[in-house]
Amino acid sequence: MKGLKGKRTLITGGTSGIGESITERFLAEESQVVVLSRNLDNLTKIREKYPALSATIQADVGNPRDIAKAFQELDSIWGGVDILINNAGVSIRNKFLDIKIEDWETTINTNLNGMFFVAQQAAQRMISQAGGVILNMGSTNGIVGHPNYVDYNASKAGVIQMSQSMALELAPKIRVNAICPGYVLTPMQEAEYTDEMLSECASRIPLGRLARPEEIAALFAFLASEEASYITGHSFIIDGGEIAGGLAS
Repeated sequence: MKGLKGKRTLITGGTSGIGESITERFLAEESQVVVLSRNLDNLTKIREKYPALSATIQADVGNPRDIAKAFQELDSIWGGVDILINNAGVSIRNKFLDIKIEDWETTINTNLNGMFFVAQQAAQRMISQAGGVILNMGSTNGIVGHPNYVDYNASKAGVIQMSQSMALELAPKIRVNAICPGYVLTPMQEAEYTDEMLSECASRIPLGRLARPEEIAALFAFLASEEASYITGHSFIIDGGEIAGGLAS
């Protein structure tokens, strides 16, 4: 992709699933990459797997003090940031009546508050330099209703609206978009769904399968690149056609 070589790219939650695929893709594009995660073991593994990483930073996106310190560390590494891939998130499957208060708070704090904390720190740096790109991880769950994920759905709907409002305020220096995958075959998805449930999901998707993480990473790379220089303020669905006919359930 045009314009990704050498770009200082911060990827939150970049140690597994879609996040790891994004890390791999941006390294392949010869971007400079720092991965942020709260899990120290995962950070150790990702450093060993991808020695080309500029650095890894341990921080909890839902803790604003952690994130402030993380960006101070990032300043000492790069002195700024060009691209933010705001990917870190959690999902806890529960019926609405069974959602525990602590699970609601964890989901909202990570998926929505955490995105805000990280995006604001990145934008403060981008606005004082040549500009930048912020890509927030949304979901089709933030666009149409899905049972058993009320807390997750609410957080992702918030991310989509936050992204649109950010794009208006931060233009023209910073482009902001949300990426909204449907079902993706990741470790998180496999932990929540049985093989039978995954097969049922695939049967309702027009393309007949779940997405591969690298397909989502490819969309992130395009939207971060100069090829997408006139694209901001939108949510991009990548779901194999799942919600085109109202199939989501």
